[in-house]
Amino acid sequence: MSAVIGALSDAWSEIRVHKLRVLLSLIGIAVSVASLTAVVALSDIAVQAQTEEYDRYGGRVATLVVAPFGAEGPVDANAFHERFEKVGERVGFSHSSRFVEGMMLPVQAPDGVHSTPARLMDPAYAVIHREKLLAGREFSADDVEALAPPVIISEAMWDVFGRVPMDQHPTLTLTGDAGGTFQVVGVRPRQGPWDAEKRIDLLYDSFASRVDELPEDATLRYDIWVGEHDVADVGRSLAADLRAGMPEGEEVTVSRADWAASTGFRESQAMTELILSGIAVLILALGALSLVNIQLVAMRQRVREIGVRRAFGATAGRIFTTVLLESLVATTVAGVIGIAVVVAVLRSPLIVESMFPSLVDVPPFPIRAAVTGLVAAVVVGAIAGFVPALVALRVKVIDAIRF
Repeated sequence: MSAVIGALSDAWSEIRVHKLRVLLSLIGIAVSVASLTAVVALSDIAVQAQTEEYDRYGGRVATLVVAPFGAEGPVDANAFHERFEKVGERVGFSHSSRFVEGMMLPVQAPDGVHSTPARLMDPAYAVIHREKLLAGREFSADDVEALAPPVIISEAMWDVFGRVPMDQHPTLTLTGDAGGTFQVVGVRPRQGPWDAEKRIDLLYDSFASRVDELPEDATLRYDIWVGEHDVADVGRSLAADLRAGMPEGEEVTVSRADWAASTGFRESQAMTELILSGIAVLILALGALSLVNIQLVAMRQRVREIGVRRAFGATAGRIFTTVLLESLVATTVAGVIGIAVVVAVLRSPLIVESMFPSLVDVPPFPIRAAVTGLVAAVVVGAIAGFVPALVALRVKVIDAIRF
């Protein structure tokens, strides 16, 4: 134990003596380790952002979609909902939401009444699909009792109404059977520059309380978020229970809609991580190569020093350990500094939000990235110190005299 402590003390003394050379040689290692850590961390965050993007379309893992339909027309939504609730009480869904699309409702705009695409949903829809708003808030269970029912509009529709801030409580007027004044509580962002759809989202119960039945062109489905391990059993039992006792001419399909049901997305994630890992390893290898070259050049200048130490009784093992630990300690310190810089930068919400604007659940800094960076720093230090340490073993006392 005392030998190891002595070797570490010698290594630290050498670092202090040659601090300028060590500082210059380790800047590249700090940058390389920081780059490796940042690439691994950004890879994890990018996978999270990609996962959330798929969740917005298909739902979280695992999401079942129940779609009732009739042979001669739409099913009775109220009757089917009663059957669904009874089945849901037995199964115990944590999150389920009715979802209706394909509707066109007359909306009073500044330039007249326009037939506008509309969707109906329950508050759980935003949780299942990781919806993120540009402004305002999502629906809540208490909104059903509001005198002015809430509505969430698309960003293109928000532009039509002059982008009135949510704190000014903007309203929207519908005409027709479900007509009335609705309070705008949120704005859904554009999916891209091409997205110019003017659309409104309403609470299912708020709309259903104003009409007798859904429009004929509307399509009804139920999104259910269940556990990934239970999805197969729940899907089979759910389909059997819902079909039991259904009126003649009506049918129901139960299918999985989330991205995990397909192997394509997992393969895409694996390929992304492989490419980013290759880039990170290349960056680290270049940093390690430069450090080895610097250490070898420095070792040629330390021939007299090592020869004198050998003359005063330093063993070959002590020389080897000192040179190796000198590199190891220095690269570890440089790696810790590089990791600390990356952690400080990526923990800033502004940085993450600017790189991944659609991210809803911002993950904490990946521990895997920090551990990978630290291990890489230690490995590079060991490699960069091993070769110069072997060179130091070949130095003899006579070499110090000739130098």
